[in-house]
Amino acid sequence: MTSSSDPFNSVPALFYTHNEQRGETLHRSEPASIHRDLRALGVEVGARILEIGTGSGYSGALLAELVGPQGQVVSVDVDEHLVGWANRLHPQRGLTNIRCHRADGMAGYPAEAPYDRIVAWCAPPRLPQAWVDQVIDGGRIVACLPIAPLPSTTLVATVTVEAGRPRVEAVTGGGYAQSTPTAVDDALTVPGRWVDWCDQQPEPSWIAIGWRADDDGQHTGARSALHHLLNPRHTEPYDRQPLDWRSWHTYAATLADPHVSLVALRNQIRGLGHTTATSAAVILTDATVIADSPHSPSLHILRDWLARWEQAARPAADVFTTALLPHYGSDLPGWGLKASYQPREQTQPAGAAPSR
Repeated sequence: MTSSSDPFNSVPALFYTHNEQRGETLHRSEPASIHRDLRALGVEVGARILEIGTGSGYSGALLAELVGPQGQVVSVDVDEHLVGWANRLHPQRGLTNIRCHRADGMAGYPAEAPYDRIVAWCAPPRLPQAWVDQVIDGGRIVACLPIAPLPSTTLVATVTVEAGRPRVEAVTGGGYAQSTPTAVDDALTVPGRWVDWCDQQPEPSWIAIGWRADDDGQHTGARSALHHLLNPRHTEPYDRQPLDWRSWHTYAATLADPHVSLVALRNQIRGLGHTTATSAAVILTDATVIADSPHSPSLHILRDWLARWEQAARPAADVFTTALLPHYGSDLPGWGLKASYQPREQTQPAGAAPSR
């Protein structure tokens, strides 16, 4: 599979992430996540790879090791600064089988297509048609895809393309920064997509609501819900600690309830729960529940959701049923990832023996 005995140890991460010449690279993914997703990608020696998101250059260097001298890695990023540095650093280590380009990765990189594999270190709104078109028949894509129109509500999907149709092979919990058409400021803390209202003072707080289509043009409902959560009149500890945030986040997204809402409060703590224009209740990452009042309708619904999640035994990402649904709109045509949860006994045919 690889051109060296252990490519994940042969590339010095700090050479890219904390290089003496360039300093620390802030736009980068965690090495453990990179290693996990490259293993899922199944890279073979001699393969042609498209990487969406150059970052520090570390992931591209790993790919170059994996494909070996006979292979080729094409890396694209919207940030010209990152691309320029990666193209300087790779030759310093003797890598000649990777080239980085400044481009919007949502369009892939058709000039060098087709590719055996495509991997993305950013979260697009959906799986782009361009990526499916640019991978070979039987090729594989590993990408972070949203399962609800809320920031950071994603799964990392391993997708196989056969006869031009993508099919999900596996999913795992995790996520990367949202894709953007232009480079973003390192200090940016508010996601660029699916944020319905932001209060900038004294520190940014924002809310994303699934019911945005029912809000008015002034975002009155979103503003009201965020105000309730910044000034809660009820607080209670969640009695089933510790909170498995990743499982809860995924489960809540699969409820397909438009009132599922995500917030980030002034201290940057995240919360996920139920909101309307007149009530709001979320559970925070520190397992604290806050609401607009002890009798809040949203609080009642949130408690029910949490009870159902506990009854489902806090399911891991790989037990959710997933499917790719086509999207034909002009705003990035492609496939949206849908995830749903069904109790295990309901997924077996009648009379089937229980799985072991």
